[in-house]
Amino acid sequence: MNADALRPVVLAAAAHAGASGDNAHLIRLGHNAIYRLRKAVIARIARVDRLAVARKEIEVARWLTGVGLPVVRPIEDIDQPIVVRGHAVTFWHELPPHNYASRVELATVLRELHTLPAPGFDLPKLDPFEGLARLIDSASSTAGGEQDFLRSHLAQLQAQYTALPAGLPQCVVHGDAWPGNIARTHDGSLLVLDLEQIAVGPPEWDLLHTAISHATVGIVPEREYQDFCRKYGLDVTDWQGYPVLRDIRELRLALFAAQIAADDPRQQQQATHRLACLRGDLGPRPWSGWTAVP
Repeated sequence: MNADALRPVVLAAAAHAGASGDNAHLIRLGHNAIYRLRKAVIARIARVDRLAVARKEIEVARWLTGVGLPVVRPIEDIDQPIVVRGHAVTFWHELPPHNYASRVELATVLRELHTLPAPGFDLPKLDPFEGLARLIDSASSTAGGEQDFLRSHLAQLQAQYTALPAGLPQCVVHGDAWPGNIARTHDGSLLVLDLEQIAVGPPEWDLLHTAISHATVGIVPEREYQDFCRKYGLDVTDWQGYPVLRDIRELRLALFAAQIAADDPRQQQQATHRLACLRGDLGPRPWSGWTAVP
């Protein structure tokens, strides 16, 4: 997504919602574009053709609020999502001052989320491969040989996923569970953010980010990882299905970097590095040099 092209989208959506977008300020450009408007309102612009996902985010936020799990709150007096040029736009209350949650706090929230009864509306089934084939085909930052490798790797993982060994019972999962998606406010409250990938699936999926941060890229120390496992009650790396889910998650992270690099050439080095790790060019895990992309 291009920030300049999205500005007319946020202006039109704000006008339709009865708000002013004149001072709209881009906060972050990633899977979604996040803008701050006046009066502590946040506008979230999805990629094209993501209307169903945007609707789900609003519904999930209301459900989680109703069952007592603190969560980012949509603006209630706006009929949303609003669609402008194919982009679904949603409006949210800006968070109070906050920091990322700790890994132990993340485990606390995940344990609570995973024990919730199913909501009174249908949630999609987790699809860990959603959009990956499209990303491989459209990744302008990858050469043809890399695309051949990625297609083959994806097909292998899809076959392995169908034969996963039994794990924990399926439940509501966040889908992108990392500390940046849990906000710790100054009064100690923990708020769940980024509801785009909420689904029903294996709870082990939500434990992957921390496990990979520890075992794949080595940025989470052993003690911190063990504290996370004790708080949640499980070390996902002990499960026989872990290597398959790990490889899927690593592929997603590599393709996300490639997607961002297509819009921001400054991220090309990181995208290339991640792909090199997947190909085995840099030896066995842990792989150093993985840095955050916006």
